[in-house]
Amino acid sequence: MKHFDVMVLGAGMVGIASALHLQSSGRSVVLVDRRGSAEETSHGNAGLIQCEGVVPYSFPREIDKIVNYAFNRLPEANLHWRAIPWLLPFVYRYWRQGSPERVAASARALKPLVERSLAEHEALIQAAGIGDMVRRTGYLRVFRTEEGLARQLAKEEEAHRLYGVRYEAKTPAELSALEPHLQGTFAGAVFMPDPASVDSPGAVGKAYAKLFAERGGQFIYGDARGLQHSGDQWTLASAGLSAREAVIALGPWTAQLLAQFGVHIPMGFKRGYHMRYAAPDGPKLKRPILDSDFGYLLTPEADTYRLTTGAEFARLGAPPTPVQLARVEPAARGILALGERLLEQPWLGARPCFPDMVPVIGPVPGHKGLWVNAGHHHLGFTLGPVSGRLLASLMTGEAPLTDPAQYNLSRF
Repeated sequence: MKHFDVMVLGAGMVGIASALHLQSSGRSVVLVDRRGSAEETSHGNAGLIQCEGVVPYSFPREIDKIVNYAFNRLPEANLHWRAIPWLLPFVYRYWRQGSPERVAASARALKPLVERSLAEHEALIQAAGIGDMVRRTGYLRVFRTEEGLARQLAKEEEAHRLYGVRYEAKTPAELSALEPHLQGTFAGAVFMPDPASVDSPGAVGKAYAKLFAERGGQFIYGDARGLQHSGDQWTLASAGLSAREAVIALGPWTAQLLAQFGVHIPMGFKRGYHMRYAAPDGPKLKRPILDSDFGYLLTPEADTYRLTTGAEFARLGAPPTPVQLARVEPAARGILALGERLLEQPWLGARPCFPDMVPVIGPVPGHKGLWVNAGHHHLGFTLGPVSGRLLASLMTGEAPLTDPAQYNLSRF
């Protein structure tokens, strides 16, 4: 059996970054996953590094919007009715956390992580030698109505006042100058200048995993469900591994593994789909475009486009139902010349989240040597490196970048 200081379970962005930072702190680390690196949700997300994303996506408070979501009348969300009995406890807690006061508390907790997210990515990008994969052009939220634009500008002004988030209002003419190949009639846009984006989030994750290996780290295929605690060791017998400490960074599967140890957490999932499209003459967009009226994101890749949908509420292992993609694709084709679909089936991933939209980063109470880094909702790709740094500092006794209590599992 091979022995390490730390066993990191889950080779998505969060797990890879945790392994890298623990490695940099002098620990021997093994990274374990049933698939390759960055093959699950980290593979097909929107690819944004949202260093402006302080205010989380909260449950709506407007009755008409709740009703519309419940009956699947809006393209940005889809609900599996059969899953309601299973979803209800999480949705209720998510709704309770949607009050202005609680959203503000979550934003304050997220701010120290979010505002450092791009700097942490840039350090790894430089070390991995993949600067050409990153686009530092911000992104645009486009609106077809004055009313929708005004509502968003009010929200952005509040986020700027409270948290220093930068934004710029753009007229139709200014939008056209930024993205001359966009089609259709728009009332205007909100430009978020600070975020970066990548052509392929999966490729970035794999580059970080390669850096981990080049620095002496080991990757081993294994099933995390075999994790056991024996004496002062955490073992994964099927993979022939043992370690003094183990980190659960399994994204939406974190709750299942913790339940094996009698620890039950209020984790939910927001599933999302993506489709890739040919760009006949090469991608014309200069930056990602969020169509706020239909709730999808268009991202230019190296030589294609990727469309990412909004949220689907369903059981984790439920069969794919890409109805949102079918609803929004005509709208996307109405604003940009998309070519043929390049995937036989839409890609599907699950965003893990807690009711307060704040991740858990820290020890598992009552289980010495067991740690968690999970629940980053829509910001898993964004927050992977910075939350990996925070976790490593807690495990090694270094000074944390912020008060870690706000991310502790015991808050539930």
